[in-house]
Amino acid sequence: MRYLKDIFYLFFPNLCVNCETTLLQNEKHLCTHCLNDLPIIDDNPHTNVTLHATFLGKIPVKNVRSFLYYQKHGITQKIIHNLKYKNRPELGDYIANWFGSQLKESNVFKNIDYIVPVPLHYKKLKKRGYNQLSTFGKTLANLLDAEYKPQILVKISLAKTQTFKKRFERFSNDNTSFKLSDNQIFKNKHILLIDDVITTGATLQACCNELLNTPNITISIATMAFTEKT
Repeated sequence: MRYLKDIFYLFFPNLCVNCETTLLQNEKHLCTHCLNDLPIIDDNPHTNVTLHATFLGKIPVKNVRSFLYYQKHGITQKIIHNLKYKNRPELGDYIANWFGSQLKESNVFKNIDYIVPVPLHYKKLKKRGYNQLSTFGKTLANLLDAEYKPQILVKISLAKTQTFKKRFERFSNDNTSFKLSDNQIFKNKHILLIDDVITTGATLQACCNELLNTPNITISIATMAFTEKT
């Protein structure tokens, strides 16, 4: 069996998501060098206030946490790009296991009832074939003793990508709408809304505005990454 594995790795080597060097058999997704350079966000009062400030005065959010800092051309961008556009759902599981273990240890989300992903429009979902948040959300739900609940919050309009829009344009975009298929299922529940990256927070804010149509809902947010303002 070991011999067959060695032959397999010879012809189909696993490559580091970031630097694309061949991984050793004890390495997973990232080589040791890139793993040590991973920009993990410290879970401390200062960074938590910074994360929460994105939504302050806009929507009532109980807690906000992110796992990695996101920079253009950085390691985090490459991980999320592979997860999002190259059908690498195992990367969502990889991030969620690491991030979820930290969240569980901190007890910040110990009373979460449901985990809800930012949804894709059905046309984009059909084209891509998957929501990049699915494995991330399912693994987090398992670690946090919550239930993963997609398809209750749905996207009903298809807008062009927000990536290259200016801050004002993102917040003033009326072409992106989210709707609840049931505004009672989350009644009196604590919801953890998840996404890949917090940039301006506009998409998450739009989701929260719709979720807030549920009576007595509590909303927290967790994302794979956070873009620092420069």
